[in-house]
Amino acid sequence: MKKFATALVLAAAIGLPSLAEAREITFTTKLKQYGGAGAYIALYVTDASGQYKGTLWMAGGKSKYYKHLSDWKRASGGDLREIDGITGASVGSGKTLTVKLDLADALIDAGYEIRIDAAVEDMGDSPSEIVMPLTSSGAGQPAAGRAYVQSFSYSM
Repeated sequence: MKKFATALVLAAAIGLPSLAEAREITFTTKLKQYGGAGAYIALYVTDASGQYKGTLWMAGGKSKYYKHLSDWKRASGGDLREIDGITGASVGSGKTLTVKLDLADALIDAGYEIRIDAAVEDMGDSPSEIVMPLTSSGAGQPAAGRAYVQSFSYSM
């Protein structure tokens, strides 16, 4: 229920007129075998001009490491209230993070982008590891990351 409420809050925050219509979207992030500690991952949304609109999920439970998710931190202001109730454990090397959320239909095909920042302790940070439009045609189309993400995709 918290995930659904968070998605609706995100939709309300960006001023969408109709919140009643939403669809379940599954976001799948498969990490490369990088041989280090668990990765911290921020999954968030920006509008067509790159302006931050909200965080969908944060993988990694220790807030002292969120500063390494630098594009997310810069965009969100590092506001921990943004991620209250939408955090989970870090994701290990070679593992897959799957997050299912209900997002307002008005976010799809409207110029919004999904972004992922990733960081691994003692291995460096990867801001904007993934940046891809949130479109119907993009569903099921995997994207490769730059450092830690082997592939990212979403399905509706």
